[in-house]
Order: sequence, then structure tokens, then C-alpha cells
Amino acid sequence: MLNSDLSPPAERAQGTQSTPGTRLRDAAMLLPPLVVCVIVDQVTKQWATATLKHGETLSFWGDRFRLQYAMNSGGFLSLGSEFSESARFALFIGFNLVLMCGLGWFLYAAPRARRGFQFGVGLLLAGGIGNLIDRLTQNGQVIDFMNLGIGSLRTGIFNVADIAIVAGAVLLAGCSWTAGGTRTDIAR
Repeated sequence: MLNSDLSPPAERAQGTQSTPGTRLRDAAMLLPPLVVCVIVDQVTKQWATATLKHGETLSFWGDRFRLQYAMNSGGFLSLGSEFSESARFALFIGFNLVLMCGLGWFLYAAPRARRGFQFGVGLLLAGGIGNLIDRLTQNGQVIDFMNLGIGSLRTGIFNVADIAIVAGAVLLAGCSWTAGGTRTDIAR
């Protein structure tokens, strides 16, 4: 049976439990970086809209980094953009909203998980919220404006929320697996 107690083994052995106040306080420690991430995402999207929306492209470092405005009705790399409007709404707004609530609940319910794991979940939450704000205010679309590459080999166009999501996923993967490739407990 899966052990849902994510508190450290020593704490479980002693029988100490987190109180709701302790869980709330511990989860609230992640609130400032989460809020900063969402604000930076939204401010940079506003800047991109004001500066790049009318077709201007800014190129840096020999065109390795490019700023170019794009509206994305799909997900990562525009996946799902060909779905019907109702399917995109269900997936990119409905499912995203449920997932964000689940991640928020995890941060509250598992405050004793490793800080790195919590921060990874917080980054996923911040990125998801940033893109959800766009979908709710931009007719189901997300504002993307950054692109990396060399010559014709380029990434898709992305935004700060996407960076937070990828960084959170990498951090979660790093916290979940040891160098030997075996799964580790997420508790400290």
C-alpha cells in the first residue's frame, strides 16, 4: 500500500504530525517565489505585446536568442492547436485548472516534502497559473515570445511560464531519482 505520509522518517517514527497551521505556514513560504514568477511572466507578456505584436523581431547573440511575438492556441510546441475549440477549452483550461488545484493542495498537504521537490511543484504551479491567466484573458490562447536556436535549428516559441514549467519538471525529476536511477522517497 502506498504511504501517503510525506513527512521525514524520523518525524513519522516519533509520531509527530503537522498541524493545519504548520502546513499552511510551510506552504506559504513558497508563495513569494510563486507570485514573483507569475508577475514576471505576465509583465514580460505585456511588454512583448506592446513591443513585438506588430511583427518586429529582436535578435541577439548572432540570432541564437530571438524575441518574436506569437499567439499559441495549443500547448507545448503548439500541440493540440488543431483540436476543436471545445476540446482545447476542456484540455487547456479545464484540465489545467484541476491540475493547478491539485498542485496547490499538494503544497499544502505535504509541507514536509523536500524543499527542492516543493519548489519544483511550486514552479509547475506558477507556470500553469501564468499560462492559465493568458488562456482566460486571451480568448483561449497563450502569448509566446522567446525563441532559441542556431541557424534553422530552433526551439518553439515560449514564454516565462513555460520556462518555469520546464525548470519545475527538471527539478522534480532530479529530486525523484538518484544518480543510480532508482526512485527515492520525496520526503527529507
